[in-house]
Formats: sequence, structure tokens, C-alpha cells
Amino acid sequence: MYRVARSSEYLVITGVGIPDIKIAKKAWILPGQCLEIIDVSPVNYTFEVQAVSAEKLPFVLPAAFIVGPHFDDDASFLKYAKLISPHDKLSNHVKDLVQGIIEGETRVVAASMTMEEIFRGTKEFKQEVFQKVQVELNQFGLLIYNANVKQLDVPGQEYFSYLGQKTQMEAANQAKIDIAEAKMKGDIWVKLREGQTLQNAAKIDLDTKIISTQRQGEGKKEEIRVK
Repeated sequence: MYRVARSSEYLVITGVGIPDIKIAKKAWILPGQCLEIIDVSPVNYTFEVQAVSAEKLPFVLPAAFIVGPHFDDDASFLKYAKLISPHDKLSNHVKDLVQGIIEGETRVVAASMTMEEIFRGTKEFKQEVFQKVQVELNQFGLLIYNANVKQLDVPGQEYFSYLGQKTQMEAANQAKIDIAEAKMKGDIWVKLREGQTLQNAAKIDLDTKIISTQRQGEGKKEEIRVK
């Protein structure tokens, strides 16, 4: 029997003449062989991860991960076919596996950082979480196609609101300092220019007097010589 997989599917064949498993888009299925068709389209998993910072302050990390088999890598795809494909990719087994990895790695990263470090370096914090999650997913031949984490939230507290106000006030104060420094530099520059103008004017005036005196002296010498 000749079988062809659809665009988002692959054939997984085991049995006679195949030492381990064979993955293909199309193949002849011989007597004594078993065929399984797996769908490789990615799945969107949405979680609200409960984590705790270094100072034991709990927070919620709303996260959405699009995860699917890494079929571009033969070794990874083989892992997926063996470990994940026997289960429905929408089953609780796969969802619990992905969620457990995401929650576990998020908690590890969060526990090493203070809440202010997490808030101020949100982009770096998320990136580190994604990297660590991907390392764990590699064991199952899974790949993060896309990941999105919304604003962190501290349940029942206004920590981020106050921290955000603090950041805004610090930015406003720094802007005032920058403006004052720029004005001071501008005033100094104006004074320097005025001083240089006066010095140049005085020098020109002095040079003019010297030249005038020299000419007067030369005139008197000439007058004396004539007499």
C-alpha cells in the first residue's frame, strides 16, 4: 500500500525491514509494517505562571508559547516521533509536559533575581526564560516557534504601579538635571564668547594706539630731519 502524507503531516513507519523507525512524507507500506500519521503543526499553549522573586515576593507571569516538533532537525524530529507523537498533541499529557517545563524554568530564573531587577530588565528576564525553556524542550524534540509574555503582575499588591511611578519620577528628575546642565553650559559659553569679544576688542584698540604712536614718532623724526 502506497501512502502520502498531507502538507502538515508525516508518516512514521515501524516493523519489518526497519531497525528503528522511519519518518517520511510518502512511502510503500509493506506487510508486517505499522504506519502512524503525525501532525506537525504547532500548538498554542497559554499559561499563568506563578513564581517568586529572590525576596520571596510572589508574582504572576502570563505567557503564551507556540510550540511544535523541530522537524527541520533529524535527531530532534526522531525524539519527537518516539516520545511525543504517541500522544495527542492537544492532550493533557503534552500540555502538562510543556507547562511544567515553562513553570519550572521561570521559577528558577525568578528566584535568582529581585523584583526590581525583574521589572527593570523585563526583556532580559523573558529572554533568559525562553532560552532555558528551549533547552529543556530539546529533550523531547520540541521547538518554540513564538513566545509572548505579558506584563508581570503582583497579585493583591501595587508594587509594579509604585515602581513604575518611581521610574517615571527618576526619569523626570534626570531630565530636569540634563536641562539645567545644558542651560549652565550654554550660559558659560555665552560668557566665554563675550569675554573673548572684549579681549579681542581691547587688543585691537591697543594695537591701533601702538601703530598711531609709532606713526606720530616717525612723523616727528621726519620733521626733525627736514629742519
